[in-house]
Amino acid sequence: MGELLAKQRNFFHRGYTLDIHFRKEQLKRLQHAIEQHEQELLDAMYTDFHKPQTEAYATEVGFVELELKLTLKNLIKWTKPQRVKETLLNFPSRSYIHFDPYGVALIIGPWNYPFQLLLNPLIGAMAAGNCAIVKPSELTPTTSAVVAKMIQEHFNDAYIATVQGGVETTQHLLKQRFDYIFFTGSTQVGKIVMKAAAEHLTPVTLELGGKSPAIVAEDADLSLAARRIAWGKFLNAGQTCVAPDYLLVHEQVKEELIQLLSHYIESFYGEDPMQSPDYARIVNERHFKRLSGYLKDGVIRAGGTTDLTQRYIAPTILDQVTWQHSVMQEEIFGPILPVLTVGSLEEAIHMVRQHEKPLALYFFSSNSQKQDLVLKHTYFGGGCINDTISHLVNPNLPFGGVGQSGMGSYHGQSSFDLFSQQKSVLHRGTWVDLPMRYPPYGDKLPMLRKLFRWL
Repeated sequence: MGELLAKQRNFFHRGYTLDIHFRKEQLKRLQHAIEQHEQELLDAMYTDFHKPQTEAYATEVGFVELELKLTLKNLIKWTKPQRVKETLLNFPSRSYIHFDPYGVALIIGPWNYPFQLLLNPLIGAMAAGNCAIVKPSELTPTTSAVVAKMIQEHFNDAYIATVQGGVETTQHLLKQRFDYIFFTGSTQVGKIVMKAAAEHLTPVTLELGGKSPAIVAEDADLSLAARRIAWGKFLNAGQTCVAPDYLLVHEQVKEELIQLLSHYIESFYGEDPMQSPDYARIVNERHFKRLSGYLKDGVIRAGGTTDLTQRYIAPTILDQVTWQHSVMQEEIFGPILPVLTVGSLEEAIHMVRQHEKPLALYFFSSNSQKQDLVLKHTYFGGGCINDTISHLVNPNLPFGGVGQSGMGSYHGQSSFDLFSQQKSVLHRGTWVDLPMRYPPYGDKLPMLRKLFRWL
């Protein structure tokens, strides 16, 4: 790994990646590679955890393709030095922000979206002019193997390389001195990554998770809310970092909402979701057993059936849940939706504020004043009003967490900015040189004070 890192650092210092045309050509090469391997990628994700091809395309392959198109279209504009307003203290002068690559980036991807969450940050790293080593998840071995083959076939490993392996491999990588580290995964592992990065003072982006609430007010369009919550929760069998983790529902509409959620689960996946071609599976046996333990909490109102041989857990709604139950102690990351009842919007806001800042928050209400109240008094990475998950689709919205749910944001231009060091440069004129700043200072202070206050 040390040799590979040295090889990439040498490639970077030779200046190839500084050429904007080189960057565009490499991004086009990635675009071509994805097109060439699309079906293989879709098949691999189905093999790893039964991810439906429509979901796999929409949330993984197509998602990355849209990011590539946007980046290729705007890259020249993004890379141009940005002129900023000048101050009279530096007269005559011009000031610019230049966008420099960091060098060699390490990108560690998760298993739940093993293609999108590895390739999307890679696009940002390449666009900004970095070399990169990507580490796909060992929990989705078929997809990881296809990604590794795709990158190996289309890129010089001195520029872009893939390293496969388990925990020990990641530990060895983190001991190396990278110029930037991008990690997507759990909060617990994020702390380990940040600690390792601190040894070298390496800047790091952490895309983590947390318990993302969906709040449903009594004036919400309940049928629409139930449909959109069921879609966002059970997409990828709930294994989505921004999935609604739990519901805070006004007591007046709780029963009706649960009935509607049950209706849409059956509408989406049939009477037996295990037979549905549109419902994914849990990634491995360890996560299956962890999630199955949560089914002992509260009262099951829908779903609840499991099958270890298929790593299947039905879309499940849990009622009569409290914060003391194990299902409410950590991010669920599976197809189990606890329902908590509140008597007012203020109570729901108080509950959210009593816990760590979530990666996402969703609020369903037809009242604009209530919407403003929630946005003003809750803190979260990103979210939606009257929808779930869809904020990720807009590349003009930065995506990232806050506090325990992460640090740093990407997508679209934010990805380019994230992997770029902003270098400030002042161009000072030579035709005049005011003597006020030079010693001896004498009685210059009163005049200088007036100047600062005037500015």
